[in-house]
Parts: sequence; structure tokens; C-alpha cells
Amino acid sequence: MPMTIDEVFAALTDLRARQPLVQNITNFVSMSVSANALLALGASPAMVHAEEEVGDFAKLADALVVNIGTLSPAWLRAMKKAAEAMGEQQKPWVLDPVATGATPYRSEAANTLLSLRPTIVRGNASEIMSLAGEAGALGRGVDSLAASDQAVAAAKALARTSGSVVAVTGATDYATDGDEVVSVTGGHDLMPRSTALGCALSACVAAFSAVRPPLEAATAGLAVYAAAGRIAGERCGNGPGHLPAELCDALFRMDKDLLAAHSGIGAGSGEGE
Repeated sequence: MPMTIDEVFAALTDLRARQPLVQNITNFVSMSVSANALLALGASPAMVHAEEEVGDFAKLADALVVNIGTLSPAWLRAMKKAAEAMGEQQKPWVLDPVATGATPYRSEAANTLLSLRPTIVRGNASEIMSLAGEAGALGRGVDSLAASDQAVAAAKALARTSGSVVAVTGATDYATDGDEVVSVTGGHDLMPRSTALGCALSACVAAFSAVRPPLEAATAGLAVYAAAGRIAGERCGNGPGHLPAELCDALFRMDKDLLAAHSGIGAGSGEGE
């Protein structure tokens, strides 16, 4: 059975009490948004990406998120070192395979990182379909042209072959360990109009991975973020300009009643599952 709202809020309460240190190797566009979202959620962000220190810092961190949005050879080497260090210490890490499938270099990088066995993979439908090896993954740069429910079968297949929990996000979010599928509703139509919110979601999922097993962490992260996104979107009547700030405020104020009113969790199914 999927998590209940009470169980998600318990995970959020534990996260706030622990204040996990989340190491971020993420893209230039999302650093500030991700850091602020983690702080509002109750975690402690560290934007550490230098090749010379990522392995040492991983020894201090409770969780890691690796986001390939602005790739370079040096950053890819750092990502590999940090992921290897987390694996050696059996600590959780999240892979966000931004725009995989867009170029051969990006796809090779994503698959190299996938081989290091991330705890959770979080991406949009096109990214997950591409990483699962599906032809015609319907991506355009960082944007997905496929709906999240079209990627459920690919997400399940990817979870089975990689050993990672896979979260595919869109109008409805899905998380799967290859067998069980959980659906999460919430969010707002304005969210794709504001940059870096998906990257910040991956960071928040990483924070939950420090306090819950992978499928529960993915579900809790998706549900809390979906509720915050819906609240934020409803407060942005003039457009998406203030959405990141409103999202952080909503994460900070999140309680059980707000969570129950603005997100839903169910046993998921999607097209082709």
C-alpha cells in the first residue's frame, strides 16, 4: 500500500528534526533555488562540486544529489567521485538526468552515473524513457514532450534493471521500485514556467532519502513538493515570477492539514504499465 498523508508528514517531521546535510552537485541555473528549497524544507544544503573535495565532503553529507544540467568534463569527474564515495559509505544519492537523450555526451554521462547505482532517479518522462533505452523518447532539450503516465512502464523497467527507485514527474508524479507504483497528485500548471523547480525537487527527494527508505523517500518528497507547488501556484495570480519564493514559503509552512488538502497519494498506474 502507498504511504498515507500521516506517514508522509511523519517523514517530514523527522527530516526537520534531523536537518540532513545534502550535498548538491547541480547546475548553475538551479543552485540558489535548490539551496533555498532545502533550507525551507528543513534540510541543510551544501553546493560542493570541486573535483578536489567532493569525495571528502561526501563523508560528511547525509545525502547527495547529482544533477547533470550544466555538464563539463571536470564536473562529470566530480559527480563520479562523489557518487562512488556515497556508495562506499552506503549513503543515499539521487540522480537527476537532465535532458539525457539530447546529445550523445549527455546520454553517455547519464548512463555512466546510472551504473554507479543511485538510490533514486528523478526525471521527467522523456528523461526516464531515454535512460530506460526507449527509442523516440520525445524530449526537446530539458523539456518533455511526453506525459508522465506514458513513462510509467519505462520507469518500472529502469527500476528493475538499475536497482534504483525511479520517480517520473509531470502532471501526475509516479514513483516505482520496479514492482509497486505510487502516484502523487498536486502541483500547479505554472510550475513548468519557472526554471529549476524540477532540480529543486530532486534535492528535496535527496533530503527525504536521509530519513526514509528509497520508495518512501521518493513518495514523501513528491507529495510534500506537490502540495507546496499547488499552494504556491494558487498564490501567483499574476504569473510565475514569484513562484520560487512562494514555493519556499509553502515548504516552510507545510503541515499535515496543508499536505492533505493539496496533494494526494494512490496506487499508481499509467499508460502502458
